[in-house]
Amino acid sequence: MGRSDLDSVVRKMRLSSGLVWSIPIILDVSSREWAALGGVIGSRVLLNHQDQPLAVLDVSEVYSYDRAFMAQHVFGTNDPEHPGVARTMALEDTFVAGKVTLVNPPRVNPPFDQFWKTPEQLRSRLDELGWKYAVAHQTRNVPHAGHEMMMKGAYLASGADGILVSAVIGEKKPGDYIDEAIVLTHALLRAEGFFLPEIHETSTLMWDMRYAGPREAVFHAIVRKNLGCTHHMFGRDHAGVGNHYGRYAAHEVFDTLPDLGIKSVLTLEWWYCPVCESVAYEGICGHRDSKQDLAGTLIRSIISGGVGPAVTTLRPQVLEAVRHCAEKYGMGSPFVTSEYLENRTPVITVPEMACCTCPEHQPK
Repeated sequence: MGRSDLDSVVRKMRLSSGLVWSIPIILDVSSREWAALGGVIGSRVLLNHQDQPLAVLDVSEVYSYDRAFMAQHVFGTNDPEHPGVARTMALEDTFVAGKVTLVNPPRVNPPFDQFWKTPEQLRSRLDELGWKYAVAHQTRNVPHAGHEMMMKGAYLASGADGILVSAVIGEKKPGDYIDEAIVLTHALLRAEGFFLPEIHETSTLMWDMRYAGPREAVFHAIVRKNLGCTHHMFGRDHAGVGNHYGRYAAHEVFDTLPDLGIKSVLTLEWWYCPVCESVAYEGICGHRDSKQDLAGTLIRSIISGGVGPAVTTLRPQVLEAVRHCAEKYGMGSPFVTSEYLENRTPVITVPEMACCTCPEHQPK
């Protein structure tokens, strides 16, 4: 983004053209590094990843911006404990804008290769499935019974032809579920018949979470629209962290925006109710004082072996798959550890690229 777009997004959640866009997309470098490169407007800059050429950027603007101002407006706080604020304040002092052109397509590594598609490829896949209407399920978790019921409820409420599970993978922090467990357990729900194969599809999205709450919910809706979805489900505390946002702030934000071309399917919380002896919905169950939060320590205790599994909370097939992923991919743990971060196979590998001699691709 250039400065005009960035400032408009920060202040108004709009690009300078007026189109809704909620999260800054910027490339930061230090002023010292930029000066050493000798870069100027009109330069073509080579972007590397894993020490290999990945893309070129045609520089249209070089500028600075108040990072504290950006953090306050995007995240609603300057709390340094907020991971999005910490990321923003750690940015370098110079931003470089321009058109990015991919020159060396990365290879997606197993097991993610069977789930990753470009937006164009994914839209074609939804067409193959015959889905005119698709509802997206954003996830960073292994699916428990509440997630399963949320997907089924949103499927029925939306009138969609199918559910696109869009698993966010890539950047990880200790304690998160490992990426392999997230993707493979969601795919298992279809393979084991908990969803008909013609109404359930698992995919991946490479995105580093900003934990921007309602703003990130808007971003997710726009991205999933580009992937071919017509609906997007939003539950409690979507993309939130700590107590920075209201439980349903991600629901309320859409009331302030024009039609985005993708409909929001808003759901309340699903929990386990020991009185009902089943997964229950906040809008129906009258035993709120007895509820057990499926998103917290209960599921992690089951996965870690401290509590026996129950079909009413976590399907045994999912538990078995999680433990298999822990052994095969997680160095014995289904949760991210420093050992996993150090030794995991990356989601993508940028192949070695022969030196390009084409004048138009020569970086300056």
